[in-house]
Amino acid sequence: MPTSASGHDLTPPSAEARAALAANLSAEERRVILNQGTERPFCGGLLTNKVAGVYNCRLCTLPLFRSAAKFESGTGWPSFYEPFDAEHVAVRRDVSHGMVREEIVCARCGGHLGHVFDDGPVPTGLRYCLNSVSLAFVAGG
Repeated sequence: MPTSASGHDLTPPSAEARAALAANLSAEERRVILNQGTERPFCGGLLTNKVAGVYNCRLCTLPLFRSAAKFESGTGWPSFYEPFDAEHVAVRRDVSHGMVREEIVCARCGGHLGHVFDDGPVPTGLRYCLNSVSLAFVAGG
């Protein structure tokens, strides 16, 4: 069983288990998480959330980002400068829409989260730009 530095199981769900998790998604969540979609800017439910807690993968519940790493980027999507655990977020090259970007996905289930850019604040200089529908927020956690 692969385990992250923070002690979380990173074993990918079986095809059957992933399908069962996906059955609980709304049409919009399915479009974004399973089909690399993007929600419209300034419309996500977690954009203005300022409550302390953890942002988990909406599909498999793996912790992805802490509220302490969230910042206002002005882009219209929730933005973070570092993940909960670097092993929880995987980066893939994305050449869709005539651009070259770095897609971020949940390292356990492969669900699409958004993209990472190198124009973020210190200390990392990174901006993890997330779709709200890809996240499940847990207050305090």
